[in-house]
Amino acid sequence: MFDVLIIGAGPGGYVAAVRAAQLGLKTAIVEREALGGVCLNWGCIPTKALLKAGEAYESLDHLGQFGISVSGRSFDLSSMVARSRKVSAQLNSGIAFLMKKHKVEVIEGTAELQKSAGARTVSVALKAGGTRSVQAKHVIIATGARPRTVPELGLAADGQNIWSYREAMVPTELPASLLVIGSGAIGIEFASFYRALGVSVTVIEAQSRILPVEDEEVSLAALKSFEARGIHFKIGAKVTRLTSVTGGVELQLDLNGKSEMLKAARAIVAIGIQGNTQSLGLEPLGVVTERSQIVTDEYGQTNVPGIYAIGDVAGPPWLAHKASHEAIRCVEKLAGVGVAHVASPIPGCTYSQPQIASVGLTEAQAKAAGRTIRVGKYPFRNHGKAVASGETDGFVKTIFDASTGQLLGAHMLGAEVTEMIHGFVIAMTLESTEAEIMATVFPHPTMSEAMHEATLAAYSKAIHL
Repeated sequence: MFDVLIIGAGPGGYVAAVRAAQLGLKTAIVEREALGGVCLNWGCIPTKALLKAGEAYESLDHLGQFGISVSGRSFDLSSMVARSRKVSAQLNSGIAFLMKKHKVEVIEGTAELQKSAGARTVSVALKAGGTRSVQAKHVIIATGARPRTVPELGLAADGQNIWSYREAMVPTELPASLLVIGSGAIGIEFASFYRALGVSVTVIEAQSRILPVEDEEVSLAALKSFEARGIHFKIGAKVTRLTSVTGGVELQLDLNGKSEMLKAARAIVAIGIQGNTQSLGLEPLGVVTERSQIVTDEYGQTNVPGIYAIGDVAGPPWLAHKASHEAIRCVEKLAGVGVAHVASPIPGCTYSQPQIASVGLTEAQAKAAGRTIRVGKYPFRNHGKAVASGETDGFVKTIFDASTGQLLGAHMLGAEVTEMIHGFVIAMTLESTEAEIMATVFPHPTMSEAMHEATLAAYSKAIHL
């Protein structure tokens, strides 16, 4: 009998296991593929390894501004891919060590909840063969999500010409041309990587702008930056059919009421995700789901006592750091530990060139909520460290409540902004106003000084504007 059994060992599941063990709970975790889940093995981590390789290669185009010349440059795609897989393997072994260190039993197999009286019972179809019945007082579902598909339109990976993120991360050769369907973070990151290596890339977006969850000003500026890098876009384009043909793909579009066909060597489908709720045995137990997501309260508790859900399977935003945060909160609550009621906003990051990072309300959302706001914007072209580094593309934008000074949102486009957004997240978590941020001493010269200037700009106090 375990105190806690966790289904899924991604950034939600393995963090839940570690925290449960720290609290003295007898813990087991079931994983059907690899420790670390999609994030570590096929998502967050290996994609960043590829993006770094692409960024390093692309940077060779701009070394002339620093007085450096390079001739005969080339790249080895197989080595890039091999390094990304090595990085994942290294971190996977690190999680295995954490499980061993904290005495968490790892059960390799596929889990299904069973109807039972008293303790929760889970049947595991073991990888090694056979089944194992496991009982626990609490079961946490952390099974993550998988790519959303629309098979009737051909929007589903075929493992050959039409790719999901998995095929896109392990190419054996570069396609001459690539269609990326969907301009969210996943689609934009793959577009950025393949374009860095010289592939002709076209991004298809059904909505009226790319990166539709971002602030509109960021979306428009990002579009210009991506187009300047040679990425093409079809915006407001609805896919009517994607077909794999000899030598590539054909994509039929409805663009402003007109039919259009595009051809390319490969296509990546990045139109969102759906929760992994299938075959878990949820329906017989009466666990409520909505559109492939498990419905929970703020601590991950489902409508069925003793069954919890965290991470992507429990709804948006579908982010690894959100899953890890929910894991700790869920475990501490079920363990009876005093849980601090600190409301922290969840930042979002896109690791393209240039990078995008945001937290809180967009300008449009703040206005729609009836808030009277003050908006500050500071461009990197005015920024000392950015100019010295040759990284002048982008800006920092802040949104404050005009009457209270509450920081409502922050939106950033530019070099290393994903490493800076946490400053605004901390400020919002601490309920800082513009006064505290203005009074904060930012080191000089750093890219982060733009955060200070954008705050000052919202109150007409910017120094370098």
